[in-house]
Amino acid sequence: MVFVDGVRTPFGKAGSKGQYAQTRADDMVVKVIRELLRRHPELPAERIDEVAIAATTQIGDQGLTIGRTAALLAGLPKSVPGFAIDRMCAGAMTAVTTVSSGIAFGAYDVVIAGGVEHMGNHPMGEGADPNPRFVSDKIVDPSALVMGSTAENLHDRYPSLTKERTDAYAALSQQRYEEAQKAGKISPDLVPVSTRSDEGWGLATTDEPPRPGTTVETLAGLKTPFRPHGRVTPGNAAGLNDGATGALLADAETAEELGLPIGMRLVGYSFAGVEPEVMGVGPVPATEKALKRAGLTIDDIGLFEINEAFAVQVLAFLEHFGIADDDPRVNPWGGAIACGHPLASSGVRLMTQLSRHFEEHPEVRYGITTMCIGIGMGGTVIWENPNYNAGGEQ
Repeated sequence: MVFVDGVRTPFGKAGSKGQYAQTRADDMVVKVIRELLRRHPELPAERIDEVAIAATTQIGDQGLTIGRTAALLAGLPKSVPGFAIDRMCAGAMTAVTTVSSGIAFGAYDVVIAGGVEHMGNHPMGEGADPNPRFVSDKIVDPSALVMGSTAENLHDRYPSLTKERTDAYAALSQQRYEEAQKAGKISPDLVPVSTRSDEGWGLATTDEPPRPGTTVETLAGLKTPFRPHGRVTPGNAAGLNDGATGALLADAETAEELGLPIGMRLVGYSFAGVEPEVMGVGPVPATEKALKRAGLTIDDIGLFEINEAFAVQVLAFLEHFGIADDDPRVNPWGGAIACGHPLASSGVRLMTQLSRHFEEHPEVRYGITTMCIGIGMGGTVIWENPNYNAGGEQ
């Protein structure tokens, strides 16, 4: 299976003042589907075999089997089916791995996969009814259902991961994003979205969450909402965001037949479960599992796109594998702490950026996209660079 291309909407801040406050979630998905087809006129729409769209909160404008409804709204032929998928933060990642398995099996040739989350319309957990036995039977710690609390638990478990280190990492994420944006690295992946507000119509062309000029000093005094005198703050965690992503995936032979570009090749993937109360450590066993199955080691990986739900979760991964906090191979353009994390959509943002990094780094053969997942999981996908030059140095 090959990753052809990926796009996303600019990410917005959730809430009544955010740029997508009066924009529907399904309309954001429509934008990314149409943009993928616009960028690839060599692909006849009727050749798309499936549309898989993830959402964590599948109600309202994110409900009604959004993969199918968004496909219809985007003007795809009615013969193109679609479905919805949910694995919380790893929704889009799971959409990609699920349809990739279908491609490998021969069930599909070309697929669109992605995710959306309008956290302004649908806060995480809206309408959910967790079984009381989770707590009464002590199946999980009560903190397991509050993501910020799970990040505090991770600090408890790994005392070496101090607030000073997480703030330093968060400031670096903002800095790298700012540098990438100024260098014109971010905007090529974005599809403009027409927006509406009480003031009238507008156009979303840039990410709303980044805070240019963020320093360790400005982060140090922020409140710790999940625990008195805690370590997790709005500055060293991703915010509440709105946005959508989409990717075009294909069988390698079909890509060649249609003249579709190849951004990267899928090597393997794994998901792993961990204790829900420390869900942020999930990428560690998921990556170990994926590497083992692929016959690779962490030393074979030359680029990392790690979702920054919380800085502490990224640092737990880096420390486990002996990677420096500021390693330039990790999130070269910054991450979710800067640009935002609209839950189910983020996996494809990681993939799209990794494919761009591969273009710039032919000396790197393998890269990974990895993320922690609510309720105690992690997911990792290993990719191969089609531009790899074996004569180069990694």
